[in-house]
Amino acid sequence: MNTAAQFILHTPGSGKAYSLVGDRYVILADGDATGGAYTLIEATVPPAGGPSLHYHTREEEAFYLLEGEITFTVGDREIVARPGTFVQIPRKTRHAFKNRANQTARMLIHCSPAGFDKFLAETGSELPWTDSPPLPFSPSEIEKILEVAPRYGLVMLPPES
Repeated sequence: MNTAAQFILHTPGSGKAYSLVGDRYVILADGDATGGAYTLIEATVPPAGGPSLHYHTREEEAFYLLEGEITFTVGDREIVARPGTFVQIPRKTRHAFKNRANQTARMLIHCSPAGFDKFLAETGSELPWTDSPPLPFSPSEIEKILEVAPRYGLVMLPPES
């Protein structure tokens, strides 16, 4: 990995895009370009989309909502976020997000330090374009996530009853 950050310029339509659990993630800044300092991702989350409960042991994760509405579960709190909302989640904090609204949501996800970009590349399906629709959710994705997550310090939690 590089030790120094590089110049990054993404114009609309540039960058790598991945589909994972029915959501689209576009990598705006990966760990190689940031010297390992952070990863910046644009997420598009359709209605009913979003990951299940989990926590990160290696990085802090922050979200900035651009469009739509996302419901965050952070520890025992539930937060309904609308455009302009910023949520930062410390490492080892149980969290999830879901789009419970009837319109697609878009947000920026900042992970520090970098590494989550590599998880997305390994578990997601690369899309041909950054505006490609995400692929439908597949149960085989869950198996792959459960297998790969520990290598990236991600702990996937069972659904709450």
